[in-house]
Amino acid sequence: MRSGAVRFSEDVVPLGDLKVNPGKVVRQVDETGRPVLLTSHGRGVAVVQALTEYEAAQEEREFMRAVVAGLAEIEAGHVTTLDQVKQSLGLD
Repeated sequence: MRSGAVRFSEDVVPLGDLKVNPGKVVRQVDETGRPVLLTSHGRGVAVVQALTEYEAAQEEREFMRAVVAGLAEIEAGHVTTLDQVKQSLGLD
């Protein structure tokens, strides 16, 4: 992965440019590893991102949600000791 921060001087593309030459925008994303922000009337409307970058970001978000949920369970006192788990699995 070569992703980096968006370079607004290079990575902001009017929606009309995508309509005219979508291959150019996809090549830019592939070559730079950076997402492209699509704009319409000067406002951001969508992002074109490499599939691998999107999937990695999704996995990271899911992992972080699971960590936060686990920490909330611990804080609420919903914990199980290793001995309790072993006993419930018949491994003691």
